[in-house]
Amino acid sequence: MTVPLTVEFSGGLEILFGGERTLNITLRPSDKQASSTIADLVKYLCDERMTDKRKELFVIEEYHVRPGILVLINDADWELEGEEEYVIQSGDQILFASTLHGG
Repeated sequence: MTVPLTVEFSGGLEILFGGERTLNITLRPSDKQASSTIADLVKYLCDERMTDKRKELFVIEEYHVRPGILVLINDADWELEGEEEYVIQSGDQILFASTLHGG
């Protein structure tokens, strides 16, 4: 089952994705899973949609969102939703916002 969703970037993260602030994507679960999680989304974004080679500005230790990046799922902090374990639903809106600012 495929899941359509909207992914948004702000705070400079859009630079890593070809300057795109909004991506409308359709995720397909892997053969091993029945559904996709935020962890799957982050891996997909890094492997398939990121145009900048500096993945370390978005993730650490493989595919974990780096500290300093706020993740909102339908306007709610992802910590309230289970973080990387959250199962993505059709029509979800996911926002990745960098809170890190250069001086």
